[in-house]
Amino acid sequence: MNSEITGAEILVRCLAEEGVEHVFGYPGGAVLYIYDAIFNQDKFQHILVRHEQAAIHAADAYSRSSQKVGVALVTSGPGVTNAVTGLATAYMDSIPMVIISGQVPSHAIGQDAFQECDTVGITRPCVKHNFLVKDVRELATTIKKAFYIASTGRPGPVLVDIPKDISMHKTTYSYPKEIEMRSYKPVDKGHSGQIRKAVQLLLQAERPMIYTGGGVILANAAPELNKLVDKLGFPVTNTLMGLGAYRASDEKFVGMPGMHGTYEANMAMQHCDVLIAIGARFDDRVIGNPKNFASVPRKIIHIDIDPSSISKRVKVDIPIVGNVKDVLQEFLSQLNTIEIRPDPKALASWWKQIGEWRGRDCLKYPTSSEVIKPQAVVQKLWEVTKGDAFITSDVGQHQMWAAQYYNFDKPRRWINSGGLGTMGVGLPYAMGVQMANPDATVACVTGEASIQMCIQELATCKQYHLTPKIVLLNNRFLGMVRQWQQIDYGSRYSESYMDSLPDFNKLVEAYGHVGMKIEKPGDVDGAMRDAFAMKDRLVFMNFITDQTENVWPMVKAGKGLTEMLLGSEDL
Repeated sequence: MNSEITGAEILVRCLAEEGVEHVFGYPGGAVLYIYDAIFNQDKFQHILVRHEQAAIHAADAYSRSSQKVGVALVTSGPGVTNAVTGLATAYMDSIPMVIISGQVPSHAIGQDAFQECDTVGITRPCVKHNFLVKDVRELATTIKKAFYIASTGRPGPVLVDIPKDISMHKTTYSYPKEIEMRSYKPVDKGHSGQIRKAVQLLLQAERPMIYTGGGVILANAAPELNKLVDKLGFPVTNTLMGLGAYRASDEKFVGMPGMHGTYEANMAMQHCDVLIAIGARFDDRVIGNPKNFASVPRKIIHIDIDPSSISKRVKVDIPIVGNVKDVLQEFLSQLNTIEIRPDPKALASWWKQIGEWRGRDCLKYPTSSEVIKPQAVVQKLWEVTKGDAFITSDVGQHQMWAAQYYNFDKPRRWINSGGLGTMGVGLPYAMGVQMANPDATVACVTGEASIQMCIQELATCKQYHLTPKIVLLNNRFLGMVRQWQQIDYGSRYSESYMDSLPDFNKLVEAYGHVGMKIEKPGDVDGAMRDAFAMKDRLVFMNFITDQTENVWPMVKAGKGLTEMLLGSEDL
């Protein structure tokens, strides 16, 4: 007969069975039995962060950069409420994660006990699913379900709330090999009749456009996408979440679409006659105003794992529900059996039109020998890292410049908060990426406002010998807020100037890292090369940049895709 073990020991064994290697967390009263069980095992490493928000962000980036399910562990009450921002961030970007939270003992639930909150209620809107474990005998099955739900279908974070007494109770241990859930059966294969229709429509297009999002990366379908685009010779655009799915160095890539996308990508999106959307959701930052987008007639094919995303904001003609990788494989095999090929004359004329749009050179910016241009710093970062680093970013102008000027050729190299737009993610993201990819070059592009939101994680980096390079584009403003205030609010800069910034060099050195302050354009190259040469140190580069630079092009909120401001002359 099996000997009985505690719920805490069961949890630790379940994580080991799932192949978990790293758990990001922060202890507290409700999870002490679990931490005791962690102390007595050697299957995975626990990473002690300095704030629960950072634990979730780090687990999130661990997942984004590695194809694994990220795991985080927090205590009850404030442990969970501190984690909510990280949960919402991962949920908006469909990132597979399992979060374990402690809860007060079962008998105390609902009694306003110390460090109690309604975790299931609070997190329900920002997780894919959540569980409250009421019986230790159900714990192993619940963990199996959590990993299954998180990583299949449209992925997302799943939370398991474990009351303290459940982690102490004992039962026999067995972990299910497979799990079957009556209420959850995601579809993988796309409908082959719909795929056939889509292939034929695409081959008859005169002005085709391929629009891809984060779903391509989550489904590991970049190889299939690259084959498809190369076979057809059509223009392709990747959203902010989809950068790297198709290689940016190729001529067929027309840049990112949307609010800060390229002129050519937005014009092609608007004026194509057949648009195929692959793992993208037509969100407000990509297509602008849906009415304006619908004003030009075009046929739309939409491939997505989540049926609720299809025709949600834009009505489509050929919906295909299925895993992007499976659907694209079927697409490619059907293409091989069909004689029809795209009309070369029509395609040549379409490319000629795109070439004219490209001729506007919408990402050009004025150079300066006096003041550091933020765009130039990102271009230098690309050059020094040979375009092969993992780049994490915070949120704001620096994020858009990183997306525009660092040309990603590979998927899972660009790690940022797209849907929720969460400031503070950059540094914990860099930690998660480096834990998942210990030998890789990792750089965090951030701003002086964002970096201060989770700056305490410099201590975590020191403890675990994590050595990302921090590229701070310091314009002494909440840059994106200032840009909007300049354009839409009569240059009334209400609370957007960063007064009393710390001396970052001293601060970084106090945490045991290397600080640099760069103020002259001529020093950018040398500083960056010196920083990346220090492989075994975290180097914090504080670039004092031009305060007046804005992110161009820009589609103002509520405007149509083609109503772009290309620079301050359009204001």
